[in-house]
Amino acid sequence: MIAAAGLSREAVFIGGQWQAPIDGGLIDVISPSTEAVIATAAVAGPADVEAAVAAARWAFDHGPWPTSSAHERAAALERMADGVQARAELLDHLGGAEVGAVVAMARAFREGAESLLRYYAGLNPIVAVGEQVTGLVSAAEVRHVPVGVCAIIVPWNAPLSIALFGVAPALAAGCTVVLKSPTETPLAVYVLGEIAAEAGLPPGVLNIVCADREISETLVRNPLVDKISFTGSTAVGRRIAAIAGESLVPVTLELGGKSAAVILDDADAEQVAAGLTPLTMLNSGQACTNATRVLVPRRRHREFVDAMTAAVAAYPVGDPFDPRTFVGPLISARQRDRVERYVAVAAEEGARLLTGGRRPADLDRGFFIEPTLYEGVDNSMRIAREEIFGPVVVVVDYDSDDDAVAIANDSDYGLSGIVWSADVERAHAVATRMRTGQVGINGYFLDWAVPFGGMKASGLGREFGSAGLLAFCETQAVHWARREP
Repeated sequence: MIAAAGLSREAVFIGGQWQAPIDGGLIDVISPSTEAVIATAAVAGPADVEAAVAAARWAFDHGPWPTSSAHERAAALERMADGVQARAELLDHLGGAEVGAVVAMARAFREGAESLLRYYAGLNPIVAVGEQVTGLVSAAEVRHVPVGVCAIIVPWNAPLSIALFGVAPALAAGCTVVLKSPTETPLAVYVLGEIAAEAGLPPGVLNIVCADREISETLVRNPLVDKISFTGSTAVGRRIAAIAGESLVPVTLELGGKSAAVILDDADAEQVAAGLTPLTMLNSGQACTNATRVLVPRRRHREFVDAMTAAVAAYPVGDPFDPRTFVGPLISARQRDRVERYVAVAAEEGARLLTGGRRPADLDRGFFIEPTLYEGVDNSMRIAREEIFGPVVVVVDYDSDDDAVAIANDSDYGLSGIVWSADVERAHAVATRMRTGQVGINGYFLDWAVPFGGMKASGLGREFGSAGLLAFCETQAVHWARREP
């Protein structure tokens, strides 16, 4: 166990230096599983954000990073990955302590951060070599050049790994970064500052501040920012897009979800219960990709629902540091209150509670709520349409494959989806008709080499793979007269 005294981070990381906030202050970091103060952390004020952006601007305009070679940047990313690996115990602990993530999830956060750095270290040469194009009237070299100063704003549910969703490709592309963490979970993100300094990143290439929503808007509005990458709620994403649109700053937005899992009528109920049900409640339901709408064939409703109910009811809830725990706490009292309001809405709408829906009787501290499953849900109900962001899953019946596709697509969101079937070709045919950014067949897969992002209200742009790297680049064409044969 890590001593609490070693968790606090009471300075912001700006220009390669740790410094006391200029006009910010300190906040207490609260454990969502015990409600106790586990550390203090620095929060930024407007002057701190302005200083961070200025440092990133200077580092891009005058520093060596944007003009360094692909090999040099790759080596730095590899050193950062080594730094993550060397701090495995600390970062795994922070996943449980500040997020409330269970052991396996906290480890996945840290392993994901490390592997993202190594992946983009290997991919970044694609921006180093221009493509030679023979045009209609000219010859040209098409180059991918770094976009500039990037503001990367991350949520509280997986702050370490999601930070690297943007930071790793931005650094690989040659950009400089201001990374903004949420006030709920600042600690692991600040550790990235220690890692960056140790890895030898030039001053100002990576700057890290923690700030609330109001102060964060000053970052989005700063005229020295060239690119914004945001992960979080759809409401905030719309606000950021509107502000960025005023100055035509490009944005990548990874927003909310209400993803559907379509269980086809040839699926095995026990396999669904064992394989699909856990994918509905990852990170205590606080994951935008969770399959929170489960669509089952009406004629086999009872069979599938009974198997899933037994699985959900058996999930251990409690201490995230206990390896046997599957569902930990929600991030805060406010988030638990939000989930409990939706439980009340479900009762008003006439949904039938199968299991859960309450605070665990044996846990008098922490922001816990039992894993919750409903049947008798129509897709028009609020609990089927709105993102709850807690361990709440609804079952919706359908009559045919066409009906299932129509229900899955009848959503404001389009982030993820799953199709479960004994027939992979049939599942593929259903998956390709779903209006969502990614669909898994008989599972859910997050692959750094495959583009990730949403349709509709789930976002703009793509992360991961070459698309994620090119999102931090501008395309430049250098022309010259084409020689005629």
